[in-house]
Amino acid sequence: MRKVLLALAAVAMIGSTAFAGKYNKTLSIGDKAPAFEGIPAAIGDKDTSPLSLASIKEDVVVVVFLANHCPMVGTYDDRVVDLAKKFEGKSVKLVSICVSGKGYQKVDDLEAIKTRGKEKGYNFAYGYDASQKIGKAYGASTTPEFFVLDKARTVRYIGALDDSADEDKVTKTYVVDAVNALLSGETIEVTETRPRGCGIGYAK
Repeated sequence: MRKVLLALAAVAMIGSTAFAGKYNKTLSIGDKAPAFEGIPAAIGDKDTSPLSLASIKEDVVVVVFLANHCPMVGTYDDRVVDLAKKFEGKSVKLVSICVSGKGYQKVDDLEAIKTRGKEKGYNFAYGYDASQKIGKAYGASTTPEFFVLDKARTVRYIGALDDSADEDKVTKTYVVDAVNALLSGETIEVTETRPRGCGIGYAK
């Protein structure tokens, strides 16, 4: 019996590894996106309704994990704003979430988010999850890190916004391509890439 149980455990471990993404060790393409709700948020410097995945009616959702303290996020600020602008008037919703832990609360909490949002002209909802639960549920390891969800809230893309931290050297626009493919009913060619940026520190 002991040998049988060990064998079953080994099979379960192999199975769980097989279903992890190439770079994301929690979610893989085709998984149901973890739900979230009640995350306090702002658009620019104005409070907005708490973030809730269930309340989003658009066909495509882009979830991006950000952090004010991360220099790479600063590099991408304008590009994330442009991303939201690009899909205005289409059935696409971009929301961002910060899950920074101990040591960064003063620069990453909701009040700091409002200050940042006003300075940078954020045109999307930016929420703060002090519990870090949603970051763990998505397996987010880096800021910025993007997740593209379809109408059924299935994960269809995970990773970086594009292929270069230097905007002038960008040749591949992974998130834009994924969203356009979903809107047009086409196949997403690149479904997962390695995110670049600052690591997210999770409390044990």
